[in-house]
Amino acid sequence: MIGETIQTALTPVFVLVAIASILNFLTIRLGRVVDRSRELQTSHGTTEGVEHDMVVCEMRALAKRIELVNHAMLMLVLSGLSIGVTVVILFIGGLTEQDLDQVAAGAFILSILLMVVGLVLFLLETREASASLRIPETYLELDRKI
Repeated sequence: MIGETIQTALTPVFVLVAIASILNFLTIRLGRVVDRSRELQTSHGTTEGVEHDMVVCEMRALAKRIELVNHAMLMLVLSGLSIGVTVVILFIGGLTEQDLDQVAAGAFILSILLMVVGLVLFLLETREASASLRIPETYLELDRKI
């Protein structure tokens, strides 16, 4: 019976590994965004006019990205915790021979939903990053033939 429980618990554990990989990637992205925001904070007081406005606009975009990454990480951590609960429920059911399949399924579905929300937040963060990286058309000089 315990062998079957271990086999059943493997699927949620594979999802947990995927969540850990995504969290690692998000942590790296968050670090880069925070580093850039710190650079901008030091130049905030030394800029004026248009240059200052550009610094403030970029800082606002970075603040939004930090918020999105933090929320994505929260959802993924909660998803990972829910996966852990799923595995515990599977083992309790296997060891006590109680039928906890519906409870385990509910915990697994919750973890997948949390992971999907985290991935949607990550998608929004990448869209925000892409929008802030767009080159203004004035720099492209599209009216000129080159």
